[in-house]
Amino acid sequence: MDLARLGQAVETYVRLGTPPVAIRMLDSAEEMPERTRMPMRDFGVKMPLCQGTALARRNGVVVAMSQEDMLCPIGSVAVGFVPAKKGFLDGRFDIPYWFSSQEVTANMLQGMAHLEHGRHKYIVAAPIERATFEPHVVVMYGDPAQVARMIQAVAYVTGEAVVSRSMGGGACSEQIARTILTGKPQSVLAGGGDRMLAMTQDHETSLAIPGSMVDAFADALEATHKAGARYPTRTYLVFGGTMPSRFGQMMEYLESDED
Repeated sequence: MDLARLGQAVETYVRLGTPPVAIRMLDSAEEMPERTRMPMRDFGVKMPLCQGTALARRNGVVVAMSQEDMLCPIGSVAVGFVPAKKGFLDGRFDIPYWFSSQEVTANMLQGMAHLEHGRHKYIVAAPIERATFEPHVVVMYGDPAQVARMIQAVAYVTGEAVVSRSMGGGACSEQIARTILTGKPQSVLAGGGDRMLAMTQDHETSLAIPGSMVDAFADALEATHKAGARYPTRTYLVFGGTMPSRFGQMMEYLESDED
């Protein structure tokens, strides 16, 4: 797995505003990279998972989190740090708060991807250039045109459309858990927490790819570029335009012998 090659390919062909984030689930503290920061230990605060990964994406920090660091229950369930108990799945806590009823909330939460409880003890996130580990997932944020350009590379590799599932929140579940569980890329719209606490901007959306696809994805960005796919997207400018009649009258005058 060549993460440097991935970083170079994304920089050359997509020009993201922030680096791809490499994410790995860890079974023990001994697996953590050197100079890893943890929210409670190093900053004295708990934070949602999306905020921790944003620290890696925006500030270049290598961040590890355990259940002790988690502020958001959805993120904790998503990565398996706490179990998806009955009271979580039946929607009784009215989280997310924008659903119309407990039944609707339960339906959404029961469909949420989550890793096996207790399977892993930590999650680590690093900007791609600082990742010293093989990621389970790589998450990339960009504007819709940039993400569409990366989806072209995914389709080049897989021959399949990229699935997008979003509920206005819980992006971590789709980006991390579902990508790990399915082994397939996911296109995810950022939701409430991702925007409010992780500072994801209005123009940003995301693509998550499994670590197993890193090398093929990097090669595909180059191959699709050679095939003619571009970012910024090329516009078709070889056409005959029209202008208001007075412009034509002026041109006729300028081209004539009339003074």
